[in-house]
Amino acid sequence: MTDHLDTATAVAVDELPPPSAGNDDRRANRLGSVFWASVGVSAVFVAWAVLFTDNLNAVTADSLNWVTSTFGWTYLVVTLAILIFLVFLAFSPAGDIRLGKDHDRPEFSTITWFAMILSAVMGIGLVSYGVAEPISHLATPPHGLADPNTPAAAVRAMQYSYFDWGLQAWAIFAIFGLAIAYSTYRKGRPTLVSQLFYPLLGERVNGPIGKLIDVLAVFSTLFGTTTSLGLGALQVNNGLARLFGMPVTSVSQVLIIAAVTAVFTMSAVTGVSKGIKYLSQASSVLAVALFVFVLVVGPTVFVANLYTESIGMWASDFFRMSLQGTAFGGLEWMQWWTYFMMAWWVSWGAFVGVFLARISKGRTIRGFIVGVLVVPSVVFFTWFTVFGGTAIHIDLYEGGDIAQQTATDINSAFFATLDHFPLAGLTSAIAILLVVMFFVSGADANTYVLSMMTSKGSLDPRRWVLILWGVLTGITAIVLMLAGGLSALQNTVIVTSLPFLVIIAGLAVAFYKELSADRRDARSNLKENHDA
Repeated sequence: MTDHLDTATAVAVDELPPPSAGNDDRRANRLGSVFWASVGVSAVFVAWAVLFTDNLNAVTADSLNWVTSTFGWTYLVVTLAILIFLVFLAFSPAGDIRLGKDHDRPEFSTITWFAMILSAVMGIGLVSYGVAEPISHLATPPHGLADPNTPAAAVRAMQYSYFDWGLQAWAIFAIFGLAIAYSTYRKGRPTLVSQLFYPLLGERVNGPIGKLIDVLAVFSTLFGTTTSLGLGALQVNNGLARLFGMPVTSVSQVLIIAAVTAVFTMSAVTGVSKGIKYLSQASSVLAVALFVFVLVVGPTVFVANLYTESIGMWASDFFRMSLQGTAFGGLEWMQWWTYFMMAWWVSWGAFVGVFLARISKGRTIRGFIVGVLVVPSVVFFTWFTVFGGTAIHIDLYEGGDIAQQTATDINSAFFATLDHFPLAGLTSAIAILLVVMFFVSGADANTYVLSMMTSKGSLDPRRWVLILWGVLTGITAIVLMLAGGLSALQNTVIVTSLPFLVIIAGLAVAFYKELSADRRDARSNLKENHDA
């Protein structure tokens, strides 16, 4: 995710061994056209946002409506197709193939590997939307499937939250992680998105087409990061307003983004792996502590029953939800929720894929797919049910107004829920601290990945490149916040993710083609050796 998805990623980036000897760190000394094109277009975008703000808003709004009304269905079809492909692959003989050489074995125990994936999941998005999405769906049920503020609406609210944050999201990350790990560990290619298309394009991946693919990967990752930074700033600002009376203004949010940008850029440049490691561990402990606290003091029995019923509804309606578009209306709702979430996952695909590949060398394709799809989805479902279900219970049975506060300011939902329990000041402070920790560790790793992708896959990008991408990420988040707040962030991530959706579909085809060819070659060699 996301997103909004990382605490352990920075640890993986700083501490894990290089994926392949094929990644020559001297590439960092030969910055090529991908770097200059990416930086140049990013600078033009920032200038456009600063000098022609109204024009930017108009263009992105019009583009959003055109993209979602014309191609919105592709997000649904492509992500479902990738999910089906992964399930097929996991249960096929190809599932036994290792992500690496045949003699390679996992570098981490299964428990440690699961813990790293779980840490990657725990991010800004869970605080931003853990309450906000379910409680919003309670007040405005998806697609008119229930009456507002009713038990039926509560089940639908959880069902669609599971859908937006579940299997499809992790299918996107899994296909990226699989393709990158296979290409890097088994084929010895550089860690670049363009190299994943070698089975389709051959040596052309080193030419203009490959460079275009890498530039699109950079932009998709950049806007996914800026969306998370913007959401994080809104969350921190809202929490500080509740605790200390800080005004909720664009000035406050800019100052927050600027401060955090300075911290994560410094972290990325100095490579303080121990500091990021401790930050990741501390954020995981705090997240678990907050989760247990709300589970214990909240309506535990209600949450357990809601979880069971909602899971059943999600499972029985899965394919209908997966293909429900806007033929008969509902475009605005889809733009705010499903289309935005899908686009967000797409924009984080390359980044999370690199992380998953880095921790998964030696695992079988089957083990990778099952672990990446199932474990994070269960964590999301559980988190959303405990926090979102608690907020739903408060509004339905305790006379709460969390949905009303959320409609006024979506970033107030999490803190509005904590206000109903003891130690609200302490738990709100912990939530703010969590967001800041996710903010820093995720953006630190993202800065590294952006620098790596624009340094020809080098695992040791130049310091000034790291600084440049850190600053560009922060500036882009700031100008979008000033241009239109959350709406501008959402509009931009949806519009910029569409080309990358095509790339994801293409890399799935390329991966399957290469996998099939390698299996045919292996069978042929085995037959020849047997005959000999």
